[in-house]
Amino acid sequence: MAQQVDDLQDRSVPELMRELAQETSTLVRQELALAKAEVTQTAKRTGIGIGELGGAALIGLFALACLTVCAIAALALAMPVWLAALVVAAVYGAAAAFLGLSGKRQITRAMPPAPEQTIETVKEDVEWAKTRISSAKP
Repeated sequence: MAQQVDDLQDRSVPELMRELAQETSTLVRQELALAKAEVTQTAKRTGIGIGELGGAALIGLFALACLTVCAIAALALAMPVWLAALVVAAVYGAAAAFLGLSGKRQITRAMPPAPEQTIETVKEDVEWAKTRISSAKP
């Protein structure tokens, strides 16, 4: 340690600055490489997770199809098969319509046609700037 301090004291300031710049550059490159490796690893895990979610959705769709067939078969014990299928389709249609209308209502509420708050703050900023300009004039 004492030897390192003596080595540093024997060097000129420009030489020390050059060495500092080189070491800083190396450190930044190493940090960027580490960040890139971490992001790559995270992206791979995210991709795998998205693929698994897609597979789960597909298998869930197959399960819903099986439950649909089961519901039609159960209703077919009391009515013709075509009528049982029509009843199940009507229930699905009603559920889809309800969810569609509810979703549309939520989107309409969440997204006003114009960014009202931003428009108001811009108007306030313009008024503030006008008062600053008028008060600055002699």
